[in-house]
Amino acid sequence: MRNGKQQIACRQIKSVTYLAIAANTLLFIIKLVVGFFTGSIALIADSFHSLSDMTTDLAVLLGVYIGSKEPDRCHPYGHGRAETFSAAFIALILVFVGSGFLYYAAVDIAKGNVITAHISVLIVAIVSIIAKELLYRATKGAAIESHSSALYANAWHHRSDALSSVAVVAGFVSLRFGFKYGDQIAAVAVGLMVILVGVKVVGDCLGELAERAVDAETIEQIQHIINSNSSIRHWHKLRTRMVGREVFLDLHILVDPDLNISAAHEIAESLETSLHGQIVRPVNITVHVEPDIAELRK
Repeated sequence: MRNGKQQIACRQIKSVTYLAIAANTLLFIIKLVVGFFTGSIALIADSFHSLSDMTTDLAVLLGVYIGSKEPDRCHPYGHGRAETFSAAFIALILVFVGSGFLYYAAVDIAKGNVITAHISVLIVAIVSIIAKELLYRATKGAAIESHSSALYANAWHHRSDALSSVAVVAGFVSLRFGFKYGDQIAAVAVGLMVILVGVKVVGDCLGELAERAVDAETIEQIQHIINSNSSIRHWHKLRTRMVGREVFLDLHILVDPDLNISAAHEIAESLETSLHGQIVRPVNITVHVEPDIAELRK
């Protein structure tokens, strides 16, 4: 069941990432052609930005490929951390991109540069906004379903592209109303937002590497499943952590001390089956069975 969940999640991640690669390729071609014929250096530069976006798409695919490998002698807990490092890599790119927005906006304002845009550039910017926002929503949805931090970070990378195109539109509209720095001000706001998202993702990655417990909602669900098993008289020492998309948990359960080994083992097996069946993400479970005696009730 664990492997089945992993395979389903991997298919979701790969499908939406392949879609992102196709979309980025198409946007690269459109922006490059329009930028060339209109003489818009900004749009030509943005076309190569779309091309570079495939770096993060490839980082996601690489992280999934390595993270989905079965445990081996050198990695008995699997390779899930590869996806964590992939997410951190993409998050650092987000911080870099956001900082770039701030820097170039500040330089433009300092130099008194006024952005001018041809109507075709505006149209391409709007198309880019729509395409990237749809891609963001699709990628974020797949990230939530698959519990992939790398895919979540990549979703926000898509949105950062959409927001950068929003800055182009804002600059165009501001010029119509006589405000020449609208593009730069919008870019500053976008840059700050993108940096904050990148910092949050990096923080989540560091929390996972520091063996932080899973979210409170999942812990509550685990506790409910344990309490629903009437054969378990008491339990303690529940510990959880995340390795990539997989939940690792271990706990001690106390059962009737008069049970034989086989019966006690069946209770542990039943609990593991319930946890696998009711928790949507892959779960790696270790259950320690103890007799229900006073000195073991902690």
